[in-house]
Amino acid sequence: MDQRKPDLRIGVRRLRAGAVLPLRVTSGSSGYDLSSAEDTEIVLGPGSVSLIRTGIALELDCGFEAQVRSRSGLAANNGVFVLNSPGTIDSDYRGEIKVVLANFGTESHVVKPGDRIAQMVFMQLPEV
Repeated sequence: MDQRKPDLRIGVRRLRAGAVLPLRVTSGSSGYDLSSAEDTEIVLGPGSVSLIRTGIALELDCGFEAQVRSRSGLAANNGVFVLNSPGTIDSDYRGEIKVVLANFGTESHVVKPGDRIAQMVFMQLPEV
């Protein structure tokens, strides 16, 4: 069995002006930060849930997926999580990536345009 991992090609498209492309902050990061592309601030009150637009779409190779996960600092410091973590982006999905954020904290949290709201990790699917 060939143990080499295939190279993953990722196409990224901006769907909205000013959308921030996914960014790996350090070379050792496994996740790429996703940012809000909303036009205005979104206030997440305690116990509330909101669907936040990122303004980007992906083109993944077949056999791969992207997983949207919480950012640990946002979760630990503010009680704000990706509700369906990990959210799955299939290789054949070409629509806008949106993040379901939930505030489990005791105070409101404001998401401003351009704020980093989640992280995205790419995974190879096992062969079945």
